[in-house]
Amino acid sequence: MRTKSTKKNKINVITLGCSKNVYDSEVLMGQLRASGKEVTHEAKAEDEGNIIVINTCGFIDNAKAESVNMILEYADKKEKGLVDKVFVTGCLSERYRPDLEKEIPNVDQYFGTTELPGLLKALGADYKHELLGERLTTTPKNYAYLKISEGCDRPCSFCAIPLMRGKNVSQTIEKLVKEAEGLAKDGVKELILIAQDLTYYGLDLYKKRALGDLLEALVKVEGIEWIRLHYAFPTGFPMDVLEIMKREPKICNYIDIPLQHISDGILKSMRRGTTQAKTTQLLKDFRAAVPGITIRTTLIVGYPGETQEDFDTLKDFVQEMKFDRMGCFAYSHEENTHAYLLEDNVPDEIKQERVNELMELQSQISWDLNQEKVGKTFKCIIDRKEGAHFIGRTEFDSPDVDNEVLIDASKHYVKTGEFVMIKITEATEFDLYGEPFN
Repeated sequence: MRTKSTKKNKINVITLGCSKNVYDSEVLMGQLRASGKEVTHEAKAEDEGNIIVINTCGFIDNAKAESVNMILEYADKKEKGLVDKVFVTGCLSERYRPDLEKEIPNVDQYFGTTELPGLLKALGADYKHELLGERLTTTPKNYAYLKISEGCDRPCSFCAIPLMRGKNVSQTIEKLVKEAEGLAKDGVKELILIAQDLTYYGLDLYKKRALGDLLEALVKVEGIEWIRLHYAFPTGFPMDVLEIMKREPKICNYIDIPLQHISDGILKSMRRGTTQAKTTQLLKDFRAAVPGITIRTTLIVGYPGETQEDFDTLKDFVQEMKFDRMGCFAYSHEENTHAYLLEDNVPDEIKQERVNELMELQSQISWDLNQEKVGKTFKCIIDRKEGAHFIGRTEFDSPDVDNEVLIDASKHYVKTGEFVMIKITEATEFDLYGEPFN
């Protein structure tokens, strides 16, 4: 028999998916706390609270499956009386709400990506407009994400994000500077700029690409020491950003630029608006403008019609470009995208073989590049202590996706949240080991 939980009203927010979702959860939690609600993030077991909010991802098959499984898990807990209410928000809910309501009815309510006021009302809270940029951060105290725009106007054939997030809407420079100042007062030292496409920033507000103007304003914020750029689209890249990066020490010599593929035929079908020659030149321009820049990219293999020749072209490109950081995804056939009209004709096992082959190649490249760091000293931010090590990062590494610097805690003490000069003593494919250098 179902019994009502005896826990008092504590709201547990569970975040799935990308850093944009992390940001959205933090805004939700900030609003809830301002309304006097007790709120926690991804608490487990006896601390998890009796009201659950699941912020879902609907990007590709694996992410959708993870989100559905999480909803099912908490719908079951509700049925057993372990929690009282379950609410679902985010991209999966935006995209598949009618299906979810039909298949998993034991959820109190589903909300889309733009329905924060409605979600707050369902949770017994008011949406407070005056809480501009205030949020309850869930990242370590030294870094935070800064979402500079929402949505995307790009026509990429494989991508469902515009279906879930809508058209590009930029935040004003004034609002973002105010948000950055608030974060700095709370001890944040590193801002990670995120959007579906950073390079499109400002076109809707200022009728020009204004990422450079935003950076010029953010570097003036006291307390912020690193500014990192994530998710820059290659077509129409605003080159003034590179000049500012070279000139301003606060802007990390790091850029995340998802290229997806390099074969001209695949790029055309993907509707990426570029070619192999243009992309190769762009990367050369990056390296010429900012010597020592770290370039992170992500690639998709197994796109409809990808031949062995297309894949070999991609592999040769990876070998030639020697990306500092790289991720790779198997193509996911997404409903209502342009590519969904094409036949998903690369078998799953071939897709996975190609992912493995590229990542093996990247592993060797990463090993070689990391060996060059041994003996050198880098400014590192210390994120946390984990087991026997303090874990830090150089300016060339973003949290959760890139290399980490491990410092033996039995021999050395460093303060979490602070910058420390670390001499690299050893390196593997994806980790560096070092010791404080005075």
